Amino acid sequence: MRALRAVLVTLVVVFLLAPLVVIAVGSVNENRYLNFPPEGFSLSWYAQLFTDSGWQRSIRYSVTIAAISAALAVLIATPFAYVLRTYRIRLAPLLYTLGILPFMLPPIISALGMQVFWLSTGHVGRIENVIIAHAIFFSTLPLVTISLAMETMDQALPEAARTLGADQRTTFRTITLPLLIPSMVTGYAAAFVLSLNEYIISFLVAGFTVETLPVKIVNGLRYGFTPTIAAVAVVFIVIAATTFTLFAIFGNLMRFLGADPAILEKNR
Repeated sequence: MRALRAVLVTLVVVFLLAPLVVIAVGSVNENRYLNFPPEGFSLSWYAQLFTDSGWQRSIRYSVTIAAISAALAVLIATPFAYVLRTYRIRLAPLLYTLGILPFMLPPIISALGMQVFWLSTGHVGRIENVIIAHAIFFSTLPLVTISLAMETMDQALPEAARTLGADQRTTFRTITLPLLIPSMVTGYAAAFVLSLNEYIISFLVAGFTVETLPVKIVNGLRYGFTPTIAAVAVVFIVIAATTFTLFAIFGNLMRFLGADPAILEKNR
């Protein structure tokens, strides 16, 4: 039974990693086309990411959008989660559901809604449109992480602060907010990574006027595959893998994914 389990796990791992290995090998292929096994070794395709003006512009767009939209997502989610968990509003479950609804819906629905909104305002083809759209869509991630932190926070700490004379604002600034910073950072990092990889919303909201890396990759594939596209894919994989590995090492990845803290403590 143990041998069968090991075989199944091995097959699943190989099935998941095989496409990534092919892309990684293709990114260092000396030939312009995707040959496997590769014909020679070259890192020139990675260098092209930082020397070609088109790729530079797409990298700048993607990093700017991801960094600002992730920060806005945290700014949206933090007060929302704090109010829902602190004041115990009667409609809190409904409001929380509305808060995570953008991420529960297919991205194409959210993208179409945002496209219609910006078209109706006449403010189209701008980078700020994509930033706001990503912030709304990915605010679910920090909302979940911050809500989980609020649920597991020791309520004796803010109660002690209020007992000693601190008002609600002071208690939040000196007690609650420092305890929420790790979950805010986690939500920010997750929103940043997913924003970098998001295609549908970026394309429908701004189209070709704000060509992010995912949009440029898809546009480039229309004319054929090049190792530069493979190099971009490898960079994306490294960023995502590094981010979530850091979650696992320095944070609580299982809690971020929604595991019950009580069960986690029991299994330790």
